Amino acid sequence: MKMIAIIDYDAGNLKSVEKALQHLGEEVVITRNHDEIEKADKVILPGVGAFGDAMEKLHHYQLVDTIKKVVAKKTPLLGICLGLQLLFERSDETDGVEGLSILKGEIVRIPDKEGLKIPHIGWNSLHLTKDSKLFEGLDQDSYVYFVHSYYLRAEYAEDVVATTDYSTTLDVAIEKENVYACQFHPEKSGDVGLMILKNFANIGKE
Repeated sequence: MKMIAIIDYDAGNLKSVEKALQHLGEEVVITRNHDEIEKADKVILPGVGAFGDAMEKLHHYQLVDTIKKVVAKKTPLLGICLGLQLLFERSDETDGVEGLSILKGEIVRIPDKEGLKIPHIGWNSLHLTKDSKLFEGLDQDSYVYFVHSYYLRAEYAEDVVATTDYSTTLDVAIEKENVYACQFHPEKSGDVGLMILKNFANIGKE
């Protein structure tokens, strides 16, 4: 059975991600064991909370190199919410803290706009910008669930596979080689979210 490792670094929504994948019939382990993560067929980097705290935890558990090894081995990696943000170089949320820098871009605060609350909490529609493995079979403008105050400004538009509109156009999903990421929570996004997780689980099974 193919194993999906969910990285446990004390930052959030592990159980809900695990439950969603188990519902899909996937074999899942929540772990911070380096060997388990490196041997897994796929790896998920979840996360809620602050960028700086999360990077501190990743360093504390010596997971930074492990995640980079996973990417170098071409193992499919999925970042969720804060997990997406950590894959990039820096964040306005925590000045002076370097991200994993696996992908090029920065995390910036959603601009204030009259009538809109920040954080951006709730359902919003996805604008799919190109064909992607993650969103295969998904309808344009499918709704997914967000909770965030900061968003990705990707350096390379070709890495972005979906955007959403909230105050401005937000880059909310990434696909580059074996690295996948979404700012929204697929595990909280009903059938649409389950379809996205299923697509990730199916990568390489063809």
